Amino acid sequence: MKKNYIIGLILITSMLVLAACGGGKDTASDTSDKQVLRVIESTEIPLMDTSLATDGVSFTAMNQVFEGLYTLDKNDQIIPAAAEAMPQISNDQKTYTIKIRDTAKWSDGSDLTADDFIYAWRKVVNPKSGAQYSFLYRDVVANASDIIDGKKDPKELGVKALDDKTIEIQLTQAVPYFNSLLTFGPFYPQKEAYVTKEGKDFAKDSNHLLYNGPFTMADWSGTSKSWSFIKNDNYWDKKNVKLDRIDVEVAKEPGSAVNLYNTGKVDRAPLTGDYASQYKDNKEFVAEPDSYVYWLKFNQKQPDVANVELRKAIAKAINKEALADTVIANGATAINGEIPNGFAQNPKTGKDFREDSGDHLTYNVAEAKAHFAKAKQQLGKNEITLELVGDDQEFAKKTLEFIQSELETNLSGLKINLKTVPYKNRLALDKEQDYTVQLSRWAPAYKDPMTYIASWQTNNNYNNMSYSSPAYDKLTTDISTTLATDPEARWQAMLQTEKVLLDDDAAIAPLYQNATAVLEKPYVKGVVKHLFGAPYSFRWAYIQK
Repeated sequence: MKKNYIIGLILITSMLVLAACGGGKDTASDTSDKQVLRVIESTEIPLMDTSLATDGVSFTAMNQVFEGLYTLDKNDQIIPAAAEAMPQISNDQKTYTIKIRDTAKWSDGSDLTADDFIYAWRKVVNPKSGAQYSFLYRDVVANASDIIDGKKDPKELGVKALDDKTIEIQLTQAVPYFNSLLTFGPFYPQKEAYVTKEGKDFAKDSNHLLYNGPFTMADWSGTSKSWSFIKNDNYWDKKNVKLDRIDVEVAKEPGSAVNLYNTGKVDRAPLTGDYASQYKDNKEFVAEPDSYVYWLKFNQKQPDVANVELRKAIAKAINKEALADTVIANGATAINGEIPNGFAQNPKTGKDFREDSGDHLTYNVAEAKAHFAKAKQQLGKNEITLELVGDDQEFAKKTLEFIQSELETNLSGLKINLKTVPYKNRLALDKEQDYTVQLSRWAPAYKDPMTYIASWQTNNNYNNMSYSSPAYDKLTTDISTTLATDPEARWQAMLQTEKVLLDDDAAIAPLYQNATAVLEKPYVKGVVKHLFGAPYSFRWAYIQK
């Protein structure tokens, strides 16, 4: 997930939770004969252009209104979506041939074609587009790396239409997780004629988008704090979509959502901090699995945090267990690594990645102080002031305040200035690398550790912190090329990346693995939470009163 999950992944910026919408939306009195789900999102949608979006909020919205060749089912298994069947794969695992459903259409009734995918994918890898998730194509689809680096034309991407409904994809080598990639937003289609006609207006609001998913979108302005998803009458599987509409409203403070829930106006409400502790024994409390990992990013263009001793001091001075247990308090757990618990297992022994890799940058105040003393000596300073940037949601503000307190208490001479900005603004600051230290996160775009690991390659678009390690780059290149068909050797190389990234370089400071806690009305059924890719699917959701 560019992961900014860039895949991000990230991802809480994307804690989609369900709640009632206000002004102008249907109320309980006028929706009794309709299937209407009312939901709360944690922040505004930054982007609805599938080639450019990088965050969990956008991916959740896009997952309702767009669809790739494949999608995830209720159990995170890959199933055909716009494609009529799983791909035909050549013996060398480098050529994929996929047939698109004859019934797959756009919301205007026009046919979905192979050219719609080819156009969208070329757009992602075109360096002129600035698509951060282009890295998902690098060393995967033939010629993608050279196109991204400006050495070849986007038309040379290894994809072609065999006919209107058949697409052929050439890979650079076998890619174990390629089917998983095809479920993710940057691999969704776009209709070239429509995009061209709309020009600069494309994707600026819900009236300038064309949809091919279970729902269409209404009342989204690009900056609005409310919008709706409407059942798509031209969707190929509309008979199995039970909801008529989903109303969404932004609520950045969990207290407001809980109040709406308790007054009967909310279907689901997010719980963090004190609210999670207060309601954990409630019969309507629901805990959902999550693979979002939160960490601090250090912009190594800034001279102070370019110092590895300072980065190690910061990483080891934060009590991550206290942060997870008392501040987040929604089931989140402290993490001493990059890859989350329960996400990937050793192909030979079945051991979890976290168990195999062990702990890195653990909380240790004595070691943190020793690193800080070295940092001050190397930088020639007795006092250091850093700016820490984060989102303006309530849980993020509390997280920043906790980190500020930990660092200033445990590292004498370190001053932390906090800066909170709207989610969309933080993503812009990250992309422009206009920050010193940033509270960020990543959610996996596909089910493989590389969805996290690839983020820190020198040329990765999500890196955005000037981290560059020849040792790390070699490992990630080997994982994607020479080791691609050797599962155990590939696994060992992935384990080694954490040692370089964290033990040697402290390039990021892992904090916690998130969980999602909500209150949910008993009449809400079928909302699907995914462990990778887009966080939520409402395709199977319904109301049963």
